[in-house]
Amino acid sequence: MKAIGFYEAGPIDREEALLDLELPDPVPHGRDLLVRVRAVSVNPVDTQMRSFAPSHEGHPNVLGYDAAGVVEAIGPNVEMFKVGDEVYYAGSIMRPGANAELHTVDERIVGHKPRSLNWGEAAALPLTAITSWELLFDKLRLTKDQQGSILVINGAGGAGSILIQLARKLTGLTVIATASRPESAAWAREMGAHHVIDHSKPLDEELAAIGFHEVNYVASLGGSDANLSYFPKIIAPRGALAKIDHSPSFDIGEFHTKSITVALQNMFTRSMFQMAEMIEQHNILEEVSRLIDEGVLRSTMTQDLGPINAANLKAAHEVAESRTAIGKTVLTGF
Repeated sequence: MKAIGFYEAGPIDREEALLDLELPDPVPHGRDLLVRVRAVSVNPVDTQMRSFAPSHEGHPNVLGYDAAGVVEAIGPNVEMFKVGDEVYYAGSIMRPGANAELHTVDERIVGHKPRSLNWGEAAALPLTAITSWELLFDKLRLTKDQQGSILVINGAGGAGSILIQLARKLTGLTVIATASRPESAAWAREMGAHHVIDHSKPLDEELAAIGFHEVNYVASLGGSDANLSYFPKIIAPRGALAKIDHSPSFDIGEFHTKSITVALQNMFTRSMFQMAEMIEQHNILEEVSRLIDEGVLRSTMTQDLGPINAANLKAAHEVAESRTAIGKTVLTGF
């Protein structure tokens, strides 16, 4: 099968950063689906793994944690899917990725593709939809009748684009997003943000300018270290912060006076540790698919760079590393 991978980690500007490869076809076992991949999208985790992943003695690293495709074969213990089903999923960081013509994935983290979306539009969604759903409804424990306010930091990125929609459509919260450019602010509003403030300026001053001195919740989707000093000021007493970015040191001592809850979100945890509850990610994707087809949510795809090959995937990694990406970038077909 065709695949895209690398042998040595490093920056994207190297000729060997991502390579077109020919690899053996994978074989499904247990609860695996063998999926013929029709589209993939790129997330920050792809660029991080490409930059720092260890080498494997001559075996290539194949990345890709968002995919949409067709089930070509199933393992002996599969219960929820059949050959020919159209699916979408984010995969597991512990297994080879989906930047390949054929890919094996545990059915418990796979959903049926939204019928109303094309392959690229579907591939844009899984990782960020699961991340955002778990952050809002598992970590922050929001409910459909939840009132108050939430600040979404990095509102125009991949995760922010779907998190804004979920918070706006499925809760009663006032949604405030951050963006630093006119085009990203316009996108955040298009996704459903009630207000947009500039995260390149002091967050407390930006919130005060729109009449908010505190918010009940913060979803920090980037720059958490840089904003650490603002969180104790802008989060209301007994409020909560949930963050997805890695912080080697994140001192929450100043959060104590207000009894602020701090939650960490990593969508790979359930599959990484083979938790019994990992099927909840299947359930999330099924619900997102239903909401897409009912017109409640929309895809966050903003550009399709063409076929899945090393050159186009390099371009997609460059977009992801530019810090100016809006929504999601996808590749479609081999």
